[in-house]
Amino acid sequence: MSIAVTAESVANIPRPPVRRILTLESAGDDVFRGESNIAAPRIYGGQALGQSLAAAGLTVDSDRQAHSLHGHFIHPGRSDVPVEYHVERLRDGGSFTTRNVRAVQGDRTIFVATASFQRPEAGLEHQQPMSEPAIPPEQLPQFEDSMSTLELGEAGWLLPLLSNIGVEFRFPEEYPRLANRRGEVRPPRQRAWVRTPEPLGDDALTQAAGFAYCSDLFLLSAALPPHGRHIDSPGLQLASLDHTVWFHTPFRADEWHLYEQEGSWMGNGRGLSRGHLFDREGNLVASTAQEGLLRFRA
Repeated sequence: MSIAVTAESVANIPRPPVRRILTLESAGDDVFRGESNIAAPRIYGGQALGQSLAAAGLTVDSDRQAHSLHGHFIHPGRSDVPVEYHVERLRDGGSFTTRNVRAVQGDRTIFVATASFQRPEAGLEHQQPMSEPAIPPEQLPQFEDSMSTLELGEAGWLLPLLSNIGVEFRFPEEYPRLANRRGEVRPPRQRAWVRTPEPLGDDALTQAAGFAYCSDLFLLSAALPPHGRHIDSPGLQLASLDHTVWFHTPFRADEWHLYEQEGSWMGNGRGLSRGHLFDREGNLVASTAQEGLLRFRA
């Protein structure tokens, strides 16, 4: 049975405390413990990404900035059990620092990642431009206010998303998922302004981990619009397999950035999506890629 959703029910949803989620406790030599602080039985993939980067960064000199995070999802994580992040110090070079991170619950490894940090340096510069200008987020309605009464009433997926994922988002164009639910097809592209709902402070590592946390939202679903399917389609098995974030320059994840996403390939029961994050001036500040299971079973 679908859940009836109203604008009032959406407005009253408490959001996950992202800053607290990204604040880890020491649990031994290069071991750190993170909590979920959500009611859903499984942890959001962005939590593993953000906490892994935060754990790795706690073992790195402060003059190094995160520039890449490459992660593989091994098993679903449980939200009722803390996650321990075991950091292995692979390299401390003159310019780059590399860490392996293994996320563990009990005797099961649920996520593994490699994080790399670099001392800032000057060099040649160019970037891919933003696809087209977007309406500023302040001029856009809250997502629930952009939906028709019928769409909102049938959006049972929206309540668990908002209550378990601490990302604020606004779409400058219609979210393709809504068109797919009407049986329409769309190009494999979507854009959203994103930020964390709460300030994360001035620590550069926390801000980088904040975007790693946000980067998982919507990304894989960008592969579905050409097929007229969405993540609630009957028979769909969806799961992230691996995920990469490249940080091009320091920025604040608690400020609005435009996240452009494209589903570049789908086949063999898998989909591949890429993302580009731009600031308000059109500067490319981060890029992402994610492959995931997108398998339809009768």
